[in-house]
Amino acid sequence: MDDIPFSPPDIRQEDIDAVIEVLNSGWITTGPRTREFEDRLVALSGAQGCLTVNSATAAMTACLRFLGIGEGDEVIVPAYTYTATASVVHHVGARAVIVDSDRDSIHLTAAAVDRAITDRTKAVIAVDLAGVPAPVTELLALCRSRRATFSPSSPAQEALGRIALVSDAAHSVGAAAAEGRVGTLADFTCYSFHAVKNLATAEGGAIEWRSAEAFGITGPELYQTLRRGVLHGQTKDALEKSRGGAWEYDIVELGHKANMTDIQAALGVSQLSRLPQMLARRRDILRRYQAELEGSGVELIDHFSCRESAAHLALTFLPAQMAPRRDGIIEQLAAAGISTNVHYKPLPLLTAYQKLGWQPADVPNARRTFEREVTLPLHTLLTDEQVSRVAQAYRRAVDAQ
Repeated sequence: MDDIPFSPPDIRQEDIDAVIEVLNSGWITTGPRTREFEDRLVALSGAQGCLTVNSATAAMTACLRFLGIGEGDEVIVPAYTYTATASVVHHVGARAVIVDSDRDSIHLTAAAVDRAITDRTKAVIAVDLAGVPAPVTELLALCRSRRATFSPSSPAQEALGRIALVSDAAHSVGAAAAEGRVGTLADFTCYSFHAVKNLATAEGGAIEWRSAEAFGITGPELYQTLRRGVLHGQTKDALEKSRGGAWEYDIVELGHKANMTDIQAALGVSQLSRLPQMLARRRDILRRYQAELEGSGVELIDHFSCRESAAHLALTFLPAQMAPRRDGIIEQLAAAGISTNVHYKPLPLLTAYQKLGWQPADVPNARRTFEREVTLPLHTLLTDEQVSRVAQAYRRAVDAQ
């Protein structure tokens, strides 16, 4: 039998044709396809505006820079996430305050954030883990409730008048909570289109916002400001400068270089056209896993309590007493030709964060969750037979331990 890979990209002929069309167009960097991709992302989510960039990491960094967050400031992040959520805080010179999960939630809860807020807190970054939206509405209500003690240190912060809420939605393009679609709930929402994501542009990301007026500016002004920040602080992009007689430009800030290209955007536009079907298939696979694993003692992350999960990852959790045998189960699955993964190693277990003073003992709940987690293959190239094969092999491996 063929091996079952963990998360290959679903690239079809229409995706290849879209990229070839751009390659033949004579314009391959940021241009018309990039604008089209941004417009279509806004149409999907209902956000006020969108800017595409080269990664979710760049998206979150750009948001923090726009907010004027820097030295002496703190940003609250969850322990149970990938490093990008927290490393961006240090990229802008601020300090990431790592908060443990609650025992009954893998998400960053308002109660846990409330305990971590200080007079230096300028933002909270929530994570839509596995494609399940975080409790953004509750977190936003908490940020608003702390207005009286908030001390702004930039014009954007002063206009907002409270702690900012940024959503790390790397896993959740196309998802929705009860209160609305992802992209319309947090102040900023940041997506990833990395090769393993539901919608892939090889590398790529995007920023969406719910209200530019909250920062005292218009939507077009916010778009231009964010765009300058990822184009060296330049007032025009390459396409604008290429038009006859329009070469003149200025550098108004020392920005970064993180724009998306039309090659990537063409792939994104093509994949976006079938995203509803891809998400439906991913949810179907999760339901099949759920049915096949019933009675095994293994728990599957709940993708179906929210309005619409993006169904990005099939996180499973072994019974607590089996945590010491987790790696043996992963090895047994690998021997059966099934590739699995673990999401995520809590940040204080990683060397870089230990160098910053964090220790595994700081996040006992996240550590207990991590120690019993196994992520199963979840992608749109899986057949029903392969899903059943994965689930049955998993059950056998659990029983053997």
